[in-house]
Amino acid sequence: MAATRSFLIAAALLVAAIAAAAAFIMTRPSADPEPVLDETPGVQTPSAEASPAEVPAALTAPTFDIVRVDPRGTAVIAGRGAPGSQVALMIGDREIARSDIDAAGEWVMIVSDPLPAGSAELSLLMITPQGQEIRSEQVVVVSVPESRDTTPLVVLGRPGEASRVIQSPFDGVAMGPLALETVDYDESGSVIFSGRAEPGSRIRVLADEELVGTATAGDDGRWTVEAGANFSPGVYDLQVDQIDPETGRVTAVIALPFERATPEAALQAREAGRVVVQPGNSLWRIARRLYGEGVQYTVIYEANRDQIRDPDLIYPGQVFSAPNSEDADG
Repeated sequence: MAATRSFLIAAALLVAAIAAAAAFIMTRPSADPEPVLDETPGVQTPSAEASPAEVPAALTAPTFDIVRVDPRGTAVIAGRGAPGSQVALMIGDREIARSDIDAAGEWVMIVSDPLPAGSAELSLLMITPQGQEIRSEQVVVVSVPESRDTTPLVVLGRPGEASRVIQSPFDGVAMGPLALETVDYDESGSVIFSGRAEPGSRIRVLADEELVGTATAGDDGRWTVEAGANFSPGVYDLQVDQIDPETGRVTAVIALPFERATPEAALQAREAGRVVVQPGNSLWRIARRLYGEGVQYTVIYEANRDQIRDPDLIYPGQVFSAPNSEDADG
């Protein structure tokens, strides 16, 4: 099984030209928890002959580990699930690829039919040998430019948590090891900031010199700050500090303008056709990602004139309407 998996990953590299993804797949720590059936005392593990109604519901949902999409829209995707099950890759309710989950709880699939241009939300559906279906909590949003000549944007998310950019044509805003990568809104409309920093460092987010929240960067360097309820809608000077935990000194600073959307606009951002402006974005970049051509930025500008004061100055955190490509072409 291990040899077959290695061959599959090597083939994926040849097709999609993404050697870094394969290296990560092959070096994932074996100590990571594997999805297992609930072993609570007194609960009997079902036999292969058990009917779907007799299968316990306490199965771990399938997860994404790696998503690499090339400019053409073909992809290599890997993750984890319950050993012996199958996992299907879904766009909405439509299955686009399927793979077996091996005895180690790992799976890899190659998406050879290109993903559609524009934005698509991917999820996983795991099917156990007994026929039980478990949908992933994670979703991956992939934005493939219509021109198919630019690295697609790939964002991993879970309801109520910060999104994480796992592939991007841009890198957010960075100052040395400190980076602000994403701005998101949770289901209540609260703001979530996330990014990278020196592992173990303390992160402090300020808005107009008032504390928004703090966090500690994990061993992988990732951090997330959830803004408190007192962070009111408005335009701010946002500051992100990286602080040495031993000396208390600020070792890196990011400063940028920021607009906190109203809760109503933030909730609308979770609907199709809305864009949350990210650090490092411009109207040109957003238009290129959505429509394949930066010159289409005027379409977004016209649809959001009421909140864009200057087409050369947009703020992370703003929420824009994004007409579909047919409207843009028209």
